[in-house]
Amino acid sequence: MDLKRAFVAIILSFLILIGYQYFFVHPAGRQPVVRQQSEQVDKSNTTGKPTLEQKPSVQPAAPSTSVQVVQPDPAARDITVETPRYSAVINEQGGGFKSFVLKQYSIKKDKNSGLMQMVGTENPVNLPVIFTLDNGAAASLPVYHADRKSISLSDQKKSARLVMTATLPQGIRITRTLTFDAASYLIGISYQVQNTTDGPLQVSPALALTNVPFAHTSSSSRYMFRGPAAYVNTKLAEVKAKKFKDSPYVLTGAVTWAAYEDNYFISALIPLSGTAGMVTISDSGQQVRTVVTEGRTTLAPRETREFKYNMYFGPKKLSILKKEDHNLAKAVNFGWFDVIAKPMLWLLNFFYRYIGNYGIAIILVTILIKGAFWPITQKGLKSMKNMQKLQPKVAKLKVKFKDDPTKMNQEMMALYKTYKVNPVGGCLPMVIQIPFFFALYRVLMAAIELRHAPFMLWINDLSAPDRLMIGFDIPVLHGIPVLTLLMGASMYLQQKMTPTTADPTQARIMQFLPLIFTFMFVNFASGLVLYWFVNNLLSILQQQLINRQKRA
Repeated sequence: MDLKRAFVAIILSFLILIGYQYFFVHPAGRQPVVRQQSEQVDKSNTTGKPTLEQKPSVQPAAPSTSVQVVQPDPAARDITVETPRYSAVINEQGGGFKSFVLKQYSIKKDKNSGLMQMVGTENPVNLPVIFTLDNGAAASLPVYHADRKSISLSDQKKSARLVMTATLPQGIRITRTLTFDAASYLIGISYQVQNTTDGPLQVSPALALTNVPFAHTSSSSRYMFRGPAAYVNTKLAEVKAKKFKDSPYVLTGAVTWAAYEDNYFISALIPLSGTAGMVTISDSGQQVRTVVTEGRTTLAPRETREFKYNMYFGPKKLSILKKEDHNLAKAVNFGWFDVIAKPMLWLLNFFYRYIGNYGIAIILVTILIKGAFWPITQKGLKSMKNMQKLQPKVAKLKVKFKDDPTKMNQEMMALYKTYKVNPVGGCLPMVIQIPFFFALYRVLMAAIELRHAPFMLWINDLSAPDRLMIGFDIPVLHGIPVLTLLMGASMYLQQKMTPTTADPTQARIMQFLPLIFTFMFVNFASGLVLYWFVNNLLSILQQQLINRQKRA
């Protein structure tokens, strides 16, 4: 392998992988209105993965081409629920959640910004957690009668139940029971559907979740997934907007949960009856509608059937989701690097428990990673130093055998063997470290632990870009990215100290890399910039130690 080309390829990989997310990955905004048509059936799929196949007994929810308007019923009351973790309001018309505020999370770093609101819709038919018997169409909304007007939980009163009843015109009585726990974001929901008539009735139970992007703002949101997701057939499906742009997107199989998420928060429905076999995702105007379908069933005269669910509206924090179970932890997805990223997240939290500062925790994790790779990096840097010394001899061979590439390569390999130099020795350590860099990159961009977490001095939010305010506004930047500039300067110094075998043209190109990286990192989370800066300082230290050894 040609060392020059390998080194350039590695640098280009960094630029492409980081640059792609910086310039081309955008948050899911308003989605186009969907058409009333469904995907084609794929009966050939036998992989067990989520597919677009439709079961004959289950029909997908038919999304409307316009948002249905339902006039509020003045007789419907708002039921308030207060727990140490959240404050919720449930409307008796349809039983949807009119508000769901997380008490431990604010919208922005500014305390005056208000607490995190998980509900962004107002029309009763579009409130999240609407139960229907018409396959999610919600042609009409029953008005429930709740057995109480409010619930308040505390350390003394740890759980409570809310019972809501409604009778439909066709003779069906629905008893909805919600169970709240003071120590959990998980809410249990049971629907008892009773046929009060003397004849059979056919119903298609479904639970609907309607969402708009969550109220909070985050610089990381631009680079991470935001939208509907589901865990079906033990596979995570994060559904991008283009998949339900023109028609509903349907997943069939064993539905563990269906949700709307961003990098920090998630609203999830968890069917427990074991009969949910379809998730239909559609666009309803400016909103994303997710329907969990139980399938068509027939109620015998006087028969009662129960459908159970859990709902989780809360932080996408791995430790909390694991505790709540139901495979909700699968929502914390770090992509290809998941197997490396989750241990790194554990390390961050481990250090934080003892230090109480996530900025210092990032520094310690960076030192730990650098220390683990120190020996192979040492060998790589020494190899590059030795390769640099051989460049005059290599140049002579290229001139001497310019018309005979085969002979030239043979002579170069013999030269490397004579001086015991590995031509790829300088590249291999970099290649090995790339997955660890991107794993930590994903953690620092997506971990809710860093959201609004202060470090020191002007860096008061490790999930936000680094800015030092100086009393007046700077166009575009609005402040000085001090840490980012230090990172760029350290990268330039590291580059000047690191031996290179590149030709003069390539060397001049490489001189622009610190500037390019500084430009790309200027809007990245300061936690990621801090990692890169500390890593650069450790690399400079290592190179300085090698240079001293050579002089000695």
